[in-house]
Amino acid sequence: MSAILPEQENAEVPQGFTQVGHVLHLNLREHWLPFKTLIAEVLKDKNPTVRTVINKTEDVGSHSQFRTFPFELLAGENDLNVVQHEQDCEFHFDYARVYWNSRLETEHRRLVEKFRPGQMVCDVMAGVGPFAVPAGKKRIFVWANDLNPHGYEAMTDAVQRNKVKDFVTPHNMDGREFIRDSAKRLLDAEPVTVTIQPKGGRRDKKRKADGSQEPQSQPQPPAQVYKRPSVVDHYVMNLPATAIEFLDAFQGVYAGQESQFAPHTEQKLPMVHVYCFSGHSENEVDDHVDICERISERIGYTITPEDRVDGSGNAAIELAIFNVRLVSPKKQMFCASFRIPPEAAFRK
Repeated sequence: MSAILPEQENAEVPQGFTQVGHVLHLNLREHWLPFKTLIAEVLKDKNPTVRTVINKTEDVGSHSQFRTFPFELLAGENDLNVVQHEQDCEFHFDYARVYWNSRLETEHRRLVEKFRPGQMVCDVMAGVGPFAVPAGKKRIFVWANDLNPHGYEAMTDAVQRNKVKDFVTPHNMDGREFIRDSAKRLLDAEPVTVTIQPKGGRRDKKRKADGSQEPQSQPQPPAQVYKRPSVVDHYVMNLPATAIEFLDAFQGVYAGQESQFAPHTEQKLPMVHVYCFSGHSENEVDDHVDICERISERIGYTITPEDRVDGSGNAAIELAIFNVRLVSPKKQMFCASFRIPPEAAFRK
């Protein structure tokens, strides 16, 4: 790039890009747009797995509530039907019609590792399933929802393709409706049990008296049985631009169901993992205060940065605010995790 592009004062040579399947996605700054075709051809030539190069022309979600973005084709085939691999799962989707961000793979993995086999997770804005499908592979029950019909279609395909249909159930609903509906339907649903039979028993070799060996079967390990819980353990809300606005759906979500939870049983109220944007302040505490104030307003209960396990506030909230990634110099993406307070969950 340095060799072929003209020198521009205070302008770094373009070097960053995102790849989704065979598609290379650029987000070029304005001063490089006159050279966009040249840049695209070089990148396509130097990256053997790339067949298509596109450039984002406007912000994500500027034309669609489904977080897609307008783009222009710069080089290669006009084909955005991609195959993407993540966490040992395979996804097929039209990149022009659904949201996918390859830079979030580490975050997808971080959150899925918090879930335990046999738990119940509701993924409210699931996209094509980067949380739900890997969780299903870990034998975690997931009801996964997305409003985008193309996202729902791709997620349904991923569930079948990755053989997790016993654990992952796709939905195509409004997020707020899904939160309230999922809690009620789970309580009313018939029990679901999934039995995983072990693979063929191991065969060891036993040495005979004459020194030869003969196969000897070992006892087969027992089957693994998973019973779907009747209440939700985790809610995932990965729509950082607006997810906090949906938190009002948790007010009264388990009204009249106090007997299902501690101290009447060992079951705790659900953890919520809500993604959001905030500023990139010099003092990170300012961003955390901002996030807590916005959560409190929507859920109808005051949560503060001190409501963490080792904080001076209400430790039962189990608040944790994780910095996911810097989106721009003044914009940071966070994941705020907290346990729904009883005052909100049981509100009449």
